[in-house]
Amino acid sequence: MSLLPIFVKLAGRRCLLVGAGAVALQKIPSLLAAEANLRVVAPGVGPEIAALASEARIELIRREFLPSDLDRTFLVIAATDNPDVNSAVYRAALERNILCNSVDDPPHCDFYFGSVVSRGDLQIAISTAGESPALAQRLRQEIDEQLPRDLGPWLHDLGQLRREVLAAHPASEKRKLLLHQLAQREVCESQECPARKFAVESKEVCA
Repeated sequence: MSLLPIFVKLAGRRCLLVGAGAVALQKIPSLLAAEANLRVVAPGVGPEIAALASEARIELIRREFLPSDLDRTFLVIAATDNPDVNSAVYRAALERNILCNSVDDPPHCDFYFGSVVSRGDLQIAISTAGESPALAQRLRQEIDEQLPRDLGPWLHDLGQLRREVLAAHPASEKRKLLLHQLAQREVCESQECPARKFAVESKEVCA
């Protein structure tokens, strides 16, 4: 199976989660972190999901799934403990060309949730196409242990410096080389930052 590894913008887009048990609960943090407009449909819910609804962080509908729940939906996750319900959600999504993930059911998945290592805006996602989530989790742990804890703030500063370079230097192969060099140097907010001084000193070279 060939998969396209992408990172999708969900901010403000309606996503549907069918189910409100332990498995469904695991999917909610990443969806909320992506600022999705999340609707949860389930006849019964636990206290954690009920609390999210009371805080208006999710929309909660306490009833069985209906195909009409997919109206104006960008993607859907079927995460109930009933395979028949999950299959019905997948079929309904397929008819509407809506991307669907049926948890722990690879044949009924248009996409998979990767095992993710995060440092601020840096995300490294690992997928085994549903073959072995345990392996993906093990690799995630190994990568997590190797990455510096301050990589997120460093990336933020590097991004700011990159925008300064793009604004100051015209497009060229030399500018491209400079950006690659900066990604290997110490970056900080100070004007005395070695990478920032390096970028300034390189201005005439890139011009």
